[in-house]
Amino acid sequence: MGLIIVQTGRKCKSCIPENSFLAIFGSIAQNFMSCVYNFREIHSLYFIYGSHKILMVIVKYSVFFARTEADCLCNFSFSGSDFLFERILSMNHITDLPAIFGSDVFNETVMRQRLAPEVFLAWRDCVTGGTPLPLDVANHIAEAMKEWATEKGATHYTHWFQPMTGITAEKHDSFLTPAGGGKIIMEFSGKELVRGEPDASSFPSGGLRATFEARGYTAWDPTAFAFVKDGSLYIPTCFFSYTGQALDTKTPLLRSLEEVSREAIRILRLFGDNETMRVNASVGAEQEYFLLPKDLYAQREDLRLTGRTLFGAPAPKGEEMEDHYFGTIRTRVSNFMKDLDEQLWRLGILSKTKHNEAAPCQHEMAPIYTDCIAACDANQLVMEIMKKCAAKHNLVCLLHEKPFACVSGSGKHNNWSLSTDTGRNLFSPGKTPRQNASFLVFLAAFIKGVDEYQDFLRCTVASAGNDHRLGANEAPPAIISIFLGDELTAVVDSIVNGTNYTDPEKSVMRIGVDVLPAIPKDTTDRNRTSPLAFTGNKFEFRMLGASQSIAEPNIALNTIMAEELSKFADILEQSEDFDAALQKLVHETFTAHQRIIFNGNGYSQAWADEAAQRGLSHLRTTTDAIPALVSEKNVDLVTRRGIFSKAEYLARYEIHLE
Repeated sequence: MGLIIVQTGRKCKSCIPENSFLAIFGSIAQNFMSCVYNFREIHSLYFIYGSHKILMVIVKYSVFFARTEADCLCNFSFSGSDFLFERILSMNHITDLPAIFGSDVFNETVMRQRLAPEVFLAWRDCVTGGTPLPLDVANHIAEAMKEWATEKGATHYTHWFQPMTGITAEKHDSFLTPAGGGKIIMEFSGKELVRGEPDASSFPSGGLRATFEARGYTAWDPTAFAFVKDGSLYIPTCFFSYTGQALDTKTPLLRSLEEVSREAIRILRLFGDNETMRVNASVGAEQEYFLLPKDLYAQREDLRLTGRTLFGAPAPKGEEMEDHYFGTIRTRVSNFMKDLDEQLWRLGILSKTKHNEAAPCQHEMAPIYTDCIAACDANQLVMEIMKKCAAKHNLVCLLHEKPFACVSGSGKHNNWSLSTDTGRNLFSPGKTPRQNASFLVFLAAFIKGVDEYQDFLRCTVASAGNDHRLGANEAPPAIISIFLGDELTAVVDSIVNGTNYTDPEKSVMRIGVDVLPAIPKDTTDRNRTSPLAFTGNKFEFRMLGASQSIAEPNIALNTIMAEELSKFADILEQSEDFDAALQKLVHETFTAHQRIIFNGNGYSQAWADEAAQRGLSHLRTTTDAIPALVSEKNVDLVTRRGIFSKAEYLARYEIHLE
C-alpha cells in the first residue's frame, strides 16, 4: 500500500514534484489534484490504482508522498497551528524479504553477475588464498562497483573504517571527474578502491602518531562486502599509519583470525581432516538498547550529556511485576523495529529476533551469527542505524550500559564458535561428547585459555559504563568463569577422575494438559549469571557492554584459542602414540584448569569468596582491570602471536587510560 500525504503549505523531506506525482498515479491523481485546494481540514480517501490500494490524507495545500506510515509519522509531525499526527491509519506494509535482503550490498551474487569470470575468480583467490589482487583486476571491480552503486543513486564513495574510538569513520568523495566543456563524467578507479588517505593524526593513536605526522592510509578489505547507504558507496577498509602500524580494530582482528585458523587446521590434520582449508570464528552479537520518547529525553539534561541518569527519584514502576520481558510490543516501538529490520536486511544484516527486554523501555535485537568480520561490521551498522532510525520515529536510542538505576542495564552477548569452511562447527559435541575426541581437544583448549588469560578477557570489556552494569540485574559478575552445564561438567569430571561416563537419556516433560505434547527436556539448564556460558555449540561471552565494539573481545578469544591450540599441536605432532598422548593431554588440561568452571549463582557472596579461594581474579572496575592489560604475560601473548607489535599494543593501553 502506498501513502499519499497532502499537507499544509510548509515543505517537507519526502516531497516529490507534482509532475512526478501525476506520472505515477495518472489521471485519477490528476482529477483528485484539481480539488485539493478546496480543502481546509484533514480528509482521507482510499482509491484503487492497479493492484495498489492508495491512502490519501489531505491537509490543505501541498502533496507529499511517504512509503510507510512510519515515514509519515516522522516527516509530518507538527505543533502549534499545524496538525499533529499521532497515527494516521493502520496500514498493511508488505515486505518481500527475499527480494530486499542484501539488495544494497555488492555481494558475491552481484559480483558473479557483473564481473567477468576471470575477474571474479581472481577476487575469490584473493579472499580464500591470500593471492595479491592485480591492479587491472581492481580496476574492473571498481568500475563494476561504481556502475552498480550509481544505479542505486550513489554519488559518492567512502573508505569506511573502524579507528580506536569504538565507532566508525568515513570521508566521502564524489565520483565526479571534469570532462571539459563544463561537463563531468563519473569515474572510480582501482587505485581509489584499494587505497585511501585520511588524516592519521586526528584519531586516537596512543602516541603512535604526533600532530605533525599526519599521513595514514586505508586499505580495502576484500573479505568484507561494499554496500550503498545514504547515497554513498561504503567500502570496508583497514586503517594504518605511514609507518605501517595498525590504527584500527579491524587489522588486529584479521590477524587473530589468521592465527586461530592456522592453529586449528594443525589440530584437524592430526585427526585426519585433510579437506578443511580454513577455520573461521563465527560470531553473533545480541544488541540490547533502550528507547525513550524524544520529548521526555530532552527534559533530562543528565541523559543528554552523559547518556545516563545521575539523579532523581526512582521510577514508579521498575521490574517488580516482571511483565515487560517478552511482553507485547507497543505500536510505536513496533513501527521502529519494522523500519530497523528493513534497513538492516537491505544491508545484508541477519536480523532475526526482536523482543522487549527485562527493564521498562528496554529491547533487544539478535542476529543469526555469521563470520567474525561480517559480524563486527554489522554490529557497528546496527548501533548507528538504531540511533538514526529512532530519531525518525521521535524516539531516542540509548546504548549506555546503565542508563537507569535499579533496573537492568544493556549488554551485548557475543556468541562465539569456530567453524570450518566445510561447514563443521568445532564446538558441536554431537550425541556422544565423551567419544568426540576433537571436540574435547577444542573444549580443553578453550577452558585452558580462559583460565590462563582471564584478566586479558576482563580488560576487553572494561569501561566506565560497564562498571555500573556488571554484577547485578541479569548481567554477569566481574569474575571470569565458564558455565558448561550438567552434562559437559559430568564429562569433564569423568575424565579428571578416570571414571566411566554415562550418557544421560533425554527425558520428557509432562505438562499435564492432554492437548499439549510431551516436550523433550534439555540435559542442561541455562545460567544467566555466567560470563562465559556454553550454549550447545558455542560460547556466549555475556560481559560486553552495549555501546562497545565487539572487535576487542573477539581478538582476545581468537588469540587465546590460537595460543592453546598451538601448544596442543606441538605436543601431539611429536607424540609416538597419538591416542595415548591425546588422552593424557585432555586429562591433564581439565585437571589443571577445573577451577575456572562454575555452574552456580554468580551473584552470591559465597561465589565471590569461593572464587578468591580458587585463585580467580576479581577485577571489579576498569581502573582495577586496565593495568592487567600490559602485564608481561599478556604483552607476550599478543606480540608473539603477531596480533600487535609492542608499540601498537601499548598504544591501546594509553587510549584506554585516556
